[in-house]
Formats: sequence, structure tokens, C-alpha cells
Amino acid sequence: MENQRPAIIVTGSTGLLGYPLCLKLADAGYQVYGFDRVGLPEPPKQHEFVRDIECDMTDSVAVRSAMQKVHQLTGGKLASVVHMAAYYDFSGQDSDLYEKVTVNGTDRLLNQLEDFECEQFLFTSTMLVHAPCEVGRRISEDGPLKAKWPYPQSKIETERLIREGHPNVRSVFLRIAGVYTDFGQQPTIVQQMKRIYEKDPQGWFFPGNREAGQSAVHLEDAVDAIFRTVERRDEIEPKTAILIGEPDPLPYKALQNLIGKQLHGKEWTTMYIPKPVAKVGAAVSDFAQGGDAFIKPFMVDMADDHYALDISRAKDLLGWEPQHSLSSTLPEITELLRSDPENWYRKNGLSTP
Repeated sequence: MENQRPAIIVTGSTGLLGYPLCLKLADAGYQVYGFDRVGLPEPPKQHEFVRDIECDMTDSVAVRSAMQKVHQLTGGKLASVVHMAAYYDFSGQDSDLYEKVTVNGTDRLLNQLEDFECEQFLFTSTMLVHAPCEVGRRISEDGPLKAKWPYPQSKIETERLIREGHPNVRSVFLRIAGVYTDFGQQPTIVQQMKRIYEKDPQGWFFPGNREAGQSAVHLEDAVDAIFRTVERRDEIEPKTAILIGEPDPLPYKALQNLIGKQLHGKEWTTMYIPKPVAKVGAAVSDFAQGGDAFIKPFMVDMADDHYALDISRAKDLLGWEPQHSLSSTLPEITELLRSDPENWYRKNGLSTP
């Protein structure tokens, strides 16, 4: 065995969540094996107790090879597998990669895990597996599941695969809200800020209930929730789902006003536009941009969706609640945009206007 530290596999280890999680776990006394498909000449995480292993979740041979390597190093004993590797995009179009990466990739990993003694299998899911709720109410883990586009549908299918196809695994499902950072980096928030910063005409119109909103969660809080789930792996019942996010989302109108005030020094007027008109506008804009527009016609139907979360289970089982809020972090995000637009656009994968 490599050392006496409890061993953890983290898939998607070079991602937004994976990278800081690996370092946090290693600092807390774990030996971390980071799986990702990107082969780098130098380890991306310079830490004595983080070992990076190249692994493509779509390739059965690659998954088997990576797991055999971990088995040799650990003697087949794992404290946890934190499985975050998945496929997503915001086009709304279905893709065979949802099945190849998210669903079948998870199955490949779990099949190889049968040769291990594993205390926990933690799957990072999304709050979007749930049906939205009415404004003034909150979603709980026992609420109905209803995916409205392929990404959350792939998460529902994978949760079902884990529960029914691998019933003996001590699984836990973290249904996480949209993750943002001090630079933004959460696509819907970033695009909203971009429209207002550039005074894009689309930024003045909204085809839904302006009092609706969607829960978000700061990166540091999301990492902390995953870490606490690992730490309490012996206390959490198998097949438990836990919602992770800020319980009360900012309404769309309020969020618009906050961004407008921060960027332009005045309130931002947001006017209602009928859905049929908005769909036509989105289709025309997408066509004009060669299919690269962020707002797609399918998104218009979801404009009324409200995602406020009941996080009482996270409080009870993990002792977790968010230490950040989007409303208090927005001034920092907008200041980084105002002070250095080029860097902010680059950090968020955008072309500078």
C-alpha cells in the first residue's frame, strides 16, 4: 500500500469542483486519486497526497486500467469515490455523450468497484432533476422528479442506475445547485451579467415570472458540502439524496437590478415579453450567430421555473448550510468585470466585445 491514509477516488478531478476538492481532501488527511481524461505532462495538482491518473470514462479499458492501478496502491480499500465526471452542455440538444459519459461511464466505474472494499459512493447530481416549485415554496428531496432537458435527465437515469443496478453500493446523491465563484463562472449568471454589461437589448426583456429564481451555491460552499459528506460517510444511510444550495434564490428582477446598479449605477428595467415572441427572437438570434447564441428557444419555456431549496436534510445530516450568498458576492463579481473586462471575459470563456 502507498500509505496509511484513507484513500479516495475523485473523478472529474481537474474540473471546477474537482480541483479544489482534491486539495481539501488531501489537506485533511486523505490520499486522493484524481481521475480525468486529460493527460498532462506535469501533475496539475502539486500536492504530496494527490496522484493524478488519466481515465476516460467512455473507455472500458481505460477505466479498468485506472482502477487496477488504484487497487495496487491501496490494497483495494477506499473510504469514498466522489464521482463528478459527466457530460453537459446548454444547447438543449440531446447527445449520445450523455449516455456514454454520464450513464455508462458510471456503470463502468461501479463494475470495477466490485473488487474493492468501498465505504461510500458519492454521486454529484443536480437540483434540476426536480420539478420546479411555486414561488413561495421550496423543493425537498422527496419532491417529484421532472427533467426538462437532456442534462438533468441523464442525472435521473444515472441515479436510477446506481440505486437499482448496484443496490449494494453505499451510495449518496448530492443534488447541487448552480455553482458560482468570485468571477461568476456559472453560465446563466455570467450570461445575464454579460447582457447587462454590454447593454444587449435581450437584457431588458424576460418571458417569465420576474419573481421566480434559481438557487445557486458558491464554489467554496459546494466543496465544503462534498467534504462533509465524505467525512460523515459512516453516518449517512445508503441511497440518501441531499439538496445543496442557497435556500432562497434571488428573483430574476432583483438580480437584474443588482447587476444593473453595480455595473451602470442605476436600476435595470426588466420588461415582460410574451413567450411566442421570445422564442422567435431566440431562434433568429441563434441563427444569426451560427447556432452559438446562449439563449435557445427551449429555454423560454423554462423562464417561469422556480428553484428554492429546503436544505434541512443538509443541515441535519452534514451540519451544512451556505456561508456565502449570491447577493453579497455580486459586488465582487461585478467589480472584477468593471476593473478588468478582458480578464473577466477570459475567465468565463467569453469573447471580449
